Amino acid sequence: MAEQLVATASVLMELREERQVVKDGYRFLDEKRLLLAAEILRQLAVYEQLQRDYLRLHREAATALAQAAARHGLQGLQVYPARQLERAKMQQQRRRFLGVQLVECTLTLHDGTTPAAVDPSPEARRCAHLFHELTLRSPPLAAISGNLERLFEEYRHTERRARALEDVLLPELEQALSEIALRLEEQDQEEAVRVRLDYGKR
Repeated sequence: MAEQLVATASVLMELREERQVVKDGYRFLDEKRLLLAAEILRQLAVYEQLQRDYLRLHREAATALAQAAARHGLQGLQVYPARQLERAKMQQQRRRFLGVQLVECTLTLHDGTTPAAVDPSPEARRCAHLFHELTLRSPPLAAISGNLERLFEEYRHTERRARALEDVLLPELEQALSEIALRLEEQDQEEAVRVRLDYGKR
Protein backbone atom coordinates (compact mmCIF):
# COMPACT_ATOMS: atom_id res chain seq x y z
CA MET A 1 0.00 0.00 0.00
CA ALA A 2 2.70 2.48 1.04
CA GLU A 3 4.71 1.90 -2.14
CA GLN A 4 1.82 3.35 -4.20
CA LEU A 5 1.44 6.48 -2.02
CA VAL A 6 3.35 9.72 -2.36
CA ALA A 7 5.03 10.62 0.92
CA THR A 8 3.43 13.95 1.81
CA ALA A 9 2.03 15.44 4.99
CA SER A 10 -1.49 15.43 3.54
CA VAL A 11 -1.24 11.72 2.68
CA LEU A 12 -0.04 11.01 6.22
CA MET A 13 -3.02 12.94 7.63
CA GLU A 14 -5.46 11.08 5.39
CA LEU A 15 -4.02 7.73 6.47
CA ARG A 16 -4.39 8.69 10.12
CA GLU A 17 -8.00 9.68 9.55
CA GLU A 18 -8.65 6.40 7.70
CA ARG A 19 -7.07 4.47 10.54
CA GLN A 20 -9.37 6.19 13.02
CA VAL A 21 -12.42 5.33 10.90
CA VAL A 22 -11.33 1.69 10.73
CA LYS A 23 -10.73 1.61 14.49
CA ASP A 24 -14.21 3.05 15.10
CA GLY A 25 -15.67 0.43 12.76
CA TYR A 26 -13.82 -2.32 14.57
CA ARG A 27 -15.05 -1.11 17.98
CA PHE A 28 -18.62 -1.08 16.66
CA LEU A 29 -18.30 -4.62 15.29
CA ASP A 30 -16.66 -5.82 18.50
CA GLU A 31 -19.52 -4.41 20.57
CA LYS A 32 -22.02 -5.97 18.17
CA ARG A 33 -20.33 -9.33 18.62
CA LEU A 34 -20.73 -9.08 22.39
CA LEU A 35 -24.41 -8.11 22.13
CA LEU A 36 -25.10 -10.93 19.68
CA ALA A 37 -23.31 -13.43 21.91
CA ALA A 38 -25.36 -12.30 24.91
CA GLU A 39 -28.62 -12.68 22.97
CA ILE A 40 -27.54 -16.09 21.68
CA LEU A 41 -26.90 -17.25 25.24
CA ARG A 42 -30.26 -15.91 26.39
CA GLN A 43 -32.14 -17.58 23.55
CA LEU A 44 -30.14 -20.78 24.02
CA ALA A 45 -31.10 -20.97 27.72
CA VAL A 46 -34.77 -20.64 26.78
CA TYR A 47 -34.38 -23.22 24.01
CA GLU A 48 -32.71 -25.74 26.30
CA GLN A 49 -35.46 -25.37 28.91
CA LEU A 50 -38.19 -25.76 26.29
CA GLN A 51 -36.40 -28.74 24.79
CA ARG A 52 -36.06 -30.45 28.18
CA ASP A 53 -39.77 -29.96 28.82
CA TYR A 54 -40.62 -31.16 25.32
CA LEU A 55 -38.51 -34.31 25.59
CA ARG A 56 -39.92 -35.11 29.02
CA LEU A 57 -43.44 -34.70 27.65
CA HIS A 58 -42.51 -36.76 24.60
CA ARG A 59 -41.42 -39.65 26.82
CA GLU A 60 -44.68 -39.43 28.74
CA ALA A 61 -46.64 -39.38 25.48
CA ALA A 62 -44.77 -42.42 24.18
CA THR A 63 -45.56 -44.29 27.38
CA ALA A 64 -49.22 -43.23 27.17
CA LEU A 65 -49.35 -44.36 23.54
CA ALA A 66 -48.02 -47.78 24.51
CA GLN A 67 -50.59 -48.06 27.29
CA ALA A 68 -53.43 -47.00 24.98
CA ALA A 69 -52.25 -49.48 22.33
CA ALA A 70 -52.17 -52.22 24.94
CA ARG A 71 -55.76 -51.33 25.91
CA HIS A 72 -57.27 -50.85 22.43
CA GLY A 73 -54.80 -52.42 20.03
CA LEU A 74 -53.32 -50.56 17.05
CA GLN A 75 -56.49 -50.91 14.99
CA GLY A 76 -58.58 -49.59 17.84
CA LEU A 77 -56.37 -46.50 18.16
CA GLN A 78 -56.46 -45.91 14.41
CA VAL A 79 -60.23 -45.46 14.49
CA TYR A 80 -60.22 -43.48 17.74
CA PRO A 81 -61.71 -40.00 17.04
CA ALA A 82 -58.96 -37.46 16.26
CA ARG A 83 -58.94 -33.91 17.58
CA GLN A 84 -59.87 -31.34 14.98
CA LEU A 85 -57.23 -28.78 13.91
CA GLU A 86 -59.32 -26.70 11.48
CA ARG A 87 -59.58 -23.84 13.98
CA ALA A 88 -55.96 -23.93 15.06
CA LYS A 89 -54.39 -20.47 15.09
CA MET A 90 -50.69 -19.67 14.86
CA GLN A 91 -49.66 -16.37 16.42
CA GLN A 92 -46.29 -14.80 15.71
CA GLN A 93 -44.62 -11.80 17.31
CA ARG A 94 -41.66 -10.43 15.38
CA ARG A 95 -38.94 -8.05 16.51
CA ARG A 96 -35.54 -7.05 15.20
CA PHE A 97 -32.32 -7.30 17.19
CA LEU A 98 -29.28 -5.68 15.55
CA GLY A 99 -30.81 -6.36 12.15
CA VAL A 100 -31.73 -9.98 12.96
CA GLN A 101 -35.39 -10.92 12.87
CA LEU A 102 -36.48 -12.76 16.02
CA VAL A 103 -39.80 -14.57 16.24
CA GLU A 104 -41.92 -15.72 19.14
CA CYS A 105 -44.57 -18.22 18.15
CA THR A 106 -47.59 -19.72 19.92
CA LEU A 107 -50.26 -22.11 18.74
CA THR A 108 -53.84 -22.03 19.92
CA LEU A 109 -55.98 -25.11 19.39
CA HIS A 110 -59.72 -24.61 19.61
CA ASP A 111 -61.35 -27.97 20.15
CA GLY A 112 -64.34 -28.37 17.94
CA THR A 113 -66.93 -31.04 18.22
CA THR A 114 -65.11 -34.36 18.46
CA PRO A 115 -67.16 -37.48 17.76
CA ALA A 116 -67.62 -39.71 20.77
CA ALA A 117 -65.38 -42.75 20.97
CA VAL A 118 -66.97 -46.15 20.65
CA ASP A 119 -64.75 -47.52 23.39
CA PRO A 120 -63.48 -44.58 25.49
CA SER A 121 -60.80 -45.15 28.09
CA PRO A 122 -58.58 -43.16 30.48
CA GLU A 123 -55.52 -44.46 28.60
CA ALA A 124 -56.73 -43.11 25.27
CA ARG A 125 -57.76 -39.77 26.78
CA ARG A 126 -54.37 -39.34 28.45
CA CYS A 127 -52.61 -40.25 25.21
CA ALA A 128 -54.66 -37.68 23.27
CA HIS A 129 -54.05 -35.02 25.94
CA LEU A 130 -50.27 -35.51 25.94
CA PHE A 131 -49.97 -35.40 22.15
CA HIS A 132 -52.17 -32.30 22.23
CA GLU A 133 -49.62 -30.71 24.58
CA LEU A 134 -46.74 -31.76 22.33
CA THR A 135 -48.45 -30.06 19.41
CA LEU A 136 -48.78 -26.84 21.42
CA ARG A 137 -45.13 -26.86 22.48
CA SER A 138 -43.66 -27.50 19.04
CA PRO A 139 -44.08 -23.97 17.51
CA PRO A 140 -42.27 -22.05 20.32
CA LEU A 141 -39.40 -24.53 20.14
CA ALA A 142 -39.20 -24.25 16.35
CA ALA A 143 -39.31 -20.44 16.50
CA ILE A 144 -36.38 -20.21 18.94
CA SER A 145 -34.45 -22.74 16.87
CA GLY A 146 -34.85 -20.43 13.87
CA ASN A 147 -33.83 -17.43 15.98
CA LEU A 148 -30.63 -19.19 17.00
CA GLU A 149 -29.79 -20.05 13.40
CA ARG A 150 -30.20 -16.43 12.31
CA LEU A 151 -28.27 -15.09 15.31
CA PHE A 152 -25.40 -17.54 14.73
CA GLU A 153 -25.23 -16.55 11.07
CA GLU A 154 -25.14 -12.83 11.93
CA TYR A 155 -22.49 -13.48 14.57
CA ARG A 156 -20.30 -15.37 12.09
CA HIS A 157 -20.72 -12.58 9.53
CA THR A 158 -19.82 -9.92 12.12
CA GLU A 159 -16.86 -12.00 13.32
CA ARG A 160 -15.47 -12.25 9.79
CA ARG A 161 -15.76 -8.50 9.24
CA ALA A 162 -14.19 -7.68 12.60
CA ARG A 163 -11.28 -10.04 11.99
CA ALA A 164 -10.73 -8.60 8.52
CA LEU A 165 -10.37 -5.13 10.05
CA GLU A 166 -8.27 -6.32 12.98
CA ASP A 167 -5.97 -8.76 11.19
CA VAL A 168 -5.71 -7.28 7.68
CA LEU A 169 -6.75 -3.68 7.20
CA LEU A 170 -5.47 -2.16 10.46
CA PRO A 171 -2.00 -3.78 10.17
CA GLU A 172 -1.76 -2.58 6.55
CA LEU A 173 -2.66 0.97 7.58
CA GLU A 174 -0.18 0.90 10.49
CA GLN A 175 2.57 -0.28 8.15
CA ALA A 176 1.72 2.36 5.56
CA LEU A 177 1.71 5.07 8.23
CA SER A 178 5.10 3.96 9.53
CA GLU A 179 6.62 3.90 6.04
CA ILE A 180 5.17 7.30 5.05
CA ALA A 181 6.32 8.84 8.35
CA LEU A 182 9.81 7.38 7.81
CA ARG A 183 9.99 8.75 4.25
CA LEU A 184 8.90 12.20 5.42
CA GLU A 185 11.54 12.12 8.13
CA GLU A 186 14.19 11.15 5.56
CA GLN A 187 13.00 13.95 3.27
CA ASP A 188 13.27 16.45 6.13
CA GLN A 189 16.80 15.26 6.90
CA GLU A 190 17.81 15.48 3.25
CA GLU A 191 16.37 18.99 3.05
CA ALA A 192 18.25 20.01 6.19
CA VAL A 193 21.53 18.66 4.77
CA ARG A 194 20.88 20.42 1.47
CA VAL A 195 20.24 23.72 3.24
CA ARG A 196 23.47 23.39 5.23
CA LEU A 197 25.47 22.58 2.10
CA ASP A 198 23.98 25.53 0.24
CA TYR A 199 24.72 27.79 3.17
CA GLY A 200 28.34 26.53 3.32
CA LYS A 201 28.90 27.43 -0.35
CA ARG A 202 28.09 31.09 0.22
